[in-house]
Amino acid sequence: MAEFLTENLPIMMLLAFAMLIFTGFPVAFLLGGVGIGTTLIAMVVGIFPEDAFYAIPLRIFGNFSKSYIYPAVAMLLFMGVALEQSGISREMLRCLHLLFRRVPGSLAVSVTVIGVLLAPSAGMVGASVGTLTLVALPTMIERHYPIPLATSVVAAGGTLGLILPPGLMLIFLASHLSVTVGEMFLATVVPGLLLVAIYILYFIARCAVDPAMRGSREPDEAISGWRLLIYVLRSLALPALLIGAVLGSIIGGLATPPQSAAVGAVGSLLLMVLNGSFSIVRLHKVIRGTLEITAMVILIVLAAQIFSYPFRFFSGDELVRDFIRALGFDDWGVLITVLVTVFLLGFFIDWIEITVITIPIFFPLLLALDFSVYVGSPTLSVVWIATLFALILQTSFLTPPFGFALFHIRSAAPPWVELTDIYRGVWPILALQVLVIVLVLFLPSLATNLPDLVFDISANR
Repeated sequence: MAEFLTENLPIMMLLAFAMLIFTGFPVAFLLGGVGIGTTLIAMVVGIFPEDAFYAIPLRIFGNFSKSYIYPAVAMLLFMGVALEQSGISREMLRCLHLLFRRVPGSLAVSVTVIGVLLAPSAGMVGASVGTLTLVALPTMIERHYPIPLATSVVAAGGTLGLILPPGLMLIFLASHLSVTVGEMFLATVVPGLLLVAIYILYFIARCAVDPAMRGSREPDEAISGWRLLIYVLRSLALPALLIGAVLGSIIGGLATPPQSAAVGAVGSLLLMVLNGSFSIVRLHKVIRGTLEITAMVILIVLAAQIFSYPFRFFSGDELVRDFIRALGFDDWGVLITVLVTVFLLGFFIDWIEITVITIPIFFPLLLALDFSVYVGSPTLSVVWIATLFALILQTSFLTPPFGFALFHIRSAAPPWVELTDIYRGVWPILALQVLVIVLVLFLPSLATNLPDLVFDISANR
């Protein structure tokens, strides 16, 4: 019995989690429950030392206390929640709509750009997508946007923040793939902006050729002259400058990620004051919202670490790697296998669990891949693979029938919006996603040129 469990406990853990995930129970509790249950069973059988069990909290606490990620997470989330709770995000959307009022599909274009500017709030898929659904979807439907198109705009804009700096997913990926945050940020700039540009061109073309959309180009109000300039500076330029300061201080090496995030948090408070939306009640809402999302992130990471400790103790990570090696694939085959696995996992669990659990398992495999000639250097290879990871995860959250973002849109949308409408609208978005992934896969310079230019990676490492 003991020998059987020693050899098969990792497989049993994966099977138990795979079955329980369809119960609808929160993933964090499932991960933690499977991890604790496995550990207790192993202790009873006598194959898990008691001192190792009591060492689990110490190891987890050590991981939290030594990591720079979590202070940065809390303050970036504060920045994003402040922009949303204070109404600044709504003002940015209105401002962009005014600026693009002569463009077909101006509201769709504005929502897409807002997804870029609200990257700090994209800590969890549901937060950013839910915010855009509440802010933009009713307005788009009122302006005669077809429901499938309107929901696809929200899905695209709501997930863009995941792959654009200073998105939290990029910070986690950088930490677990042993690249700097600055390198990770710069690597996703060109692919991310390319995706934004393709989205915008698609929405403009779609709205230009659809006769039903002709009345949706103009906003109700018109501001011009100095009033428009002042409005743009207050509603759009200052938030963009704040986000630029956070990114610039990290990329330029002027501050660590927590320090830069602190600048963003303080700056968001100043924006609330300048916008006339600051109050003690609203500040309380911002702090409460930040604490709720931060606690959710910490709980998921905690549960993932509880799950991964017995999984690795019984060599589950080696088991997975040996299975992939046994397939006999070359470097490209291994890379595609890992990316497809991450894509499928994105149907069922959020990016935090995927980052904390799967990347440590796959990282030794990825390091062994030889793409130096293809990409330029071993470090640039990791940067390129990390960018592919980010794009793949974003795509999985948009893919029917299990895409997280699609269910969050449905839960926050008006009751007449059907899930089938959301599915119909997202397919063109998925095609554009796949196009960008293929471009980055076969043109790695899209992800590596900018970080190499700034940090001279190929010469230094």
